[in-house]
Amino acid sequence: MTNATTIRTNPTTWDDLQLGVAAAPFTDAPLTRTDFVRYQGASGDMNPIHHDEQFARAAGFPTVFAVGMLPAGILATYATDWLGAANIRRFQVRFQEQAWPDDVLTYTGSVTGRREENGRRLVDIELTATRQTGGVHLRGSATFIVT
Repeated sequence: MTNATTIRTNPTTWDDLQLGVAAAPFTDAPLTRTDFVRYQGASGDMNPIHHDEQFARAAGFPTVFAVGMLPAGILATYATDWLGAANIRRFQVRFQEQAWPDDVLTYTGSVTGRREENGRRLVDIELTATRQTGGVHLRGSATFIVT
């Protein structure tokens, strides 16, 4: 599958997470059809548009394309590796454009908000998965509790 297993950064604290602070970008290995099929098998989403060339072409696409939740999961892992899986309070993602076989996605994130609610310190981040073409595949956001 992809190389999204080790993207840890240094631990961050409330004082570290000022507006505009960004995590180190993570550029993954090129997407492959095998990645798509493996994700489909794991998720149970066997829509042929993601693995069957003839089906994808008949639907008007030039080839098969990524299952959106595969890069979305990598984006979530990128965020939780930065700020801690136990600290996540909200995560959402919006699909912008297709990702194709051999696309290389770079994942980025930065702090867009800080607040205290009910005695908890919360940090909002914006997240992006960008194709090597410069096109944005995914946009996401998340909220984490921090110390």
